[in-house]
Amino acid sequence: MSNPREDPTLACDGCTASSRLDFDFSMAFQPIYDAEAGRVWGYEALVRGLSGEGAYEVLGRVLPEQRYRFDQDCRVKAIELASRLFPADEELMLSINFMPNAVYEPAACLRATLLAATRCGFPTSSIMFEFTENEEVTDTGHLTNIITEYRKHGFTTAIDDFGAGHAGLGLLVDFQPDLMKIDMKLIRGIDTSPARQAVVAGIGGIARELGIKVLAEGIETEEEFRVLKAAGIRLFQGYWFAKPEFETLPEIRPFATAA
Repeated sequence: MSNPREDPTLACDGCTASSRLDFDFSMAFQPIYDAEAGRVWGYEALVRGLSGEGAYEVLGRVLPEQRYRFDQDCRVKAIELASRLFPADEELMLSINFMPNAVYEPAACLRATLLAATRCGFPTSSIMFEFTENEEVTDTGHLTNIITEYRKHGFTTAIDDFGAGHAGLGLLVDFQPDLMKIDMKLIRGIDTSPARQAVVAGIGGIARELGIKVLAEGIETEEEFRVLKAAGIRLFQGYWFAKPEFETLPEIRPFATAA
């Protein structure tokens, strides 16, 4: 089978013109916990250096002319690893970060992803693409086209770091993802902050009206978890449940599931 990262007929102009990466990387995985079902809902794939370097350090090595290639390679790497690590008898979501400004033409840029999923036997319905508000979206129309194309193929879409990025509610008005991840800055210390509780309750109400699932990320204490669970949030992610582990699936800590 042709390699989409080598065959120029399988990618858009931006991807094929992108410079090759001059470094290797892999992925760590962090679980997403479904408090209502009492089980792991899925795992987020987080880029890591081969010696354990964090995402910030790896991203710092990506040159502007390598953004397309890096974005494509991250998707393929995440799918390849997940197809080997995910238990065959469990329905789990794989969450992959993507750079909206690195997607040149949505349909063409998805070819490498679709080929990797087909080759690995990984269902597209089990893949969630999340983009961060921390990356300024310069063309909301382009982003809407990306989301529309992804949904055609059965992918789930998500906003990461909601409430701490460039566009906030304005971006939510332009399009509605399937899921939003509330940023940890709104979560930290929420058990003792009426203001944070009010803001998160407001976000939850908007999400329900729009039919969007909510995930609280960055959970570090039992108190944070209990307040958010009482507020009606179902999906959770954070160090209190499990830290990311390199090329393996960490287990949820027993005390977290018992809370």
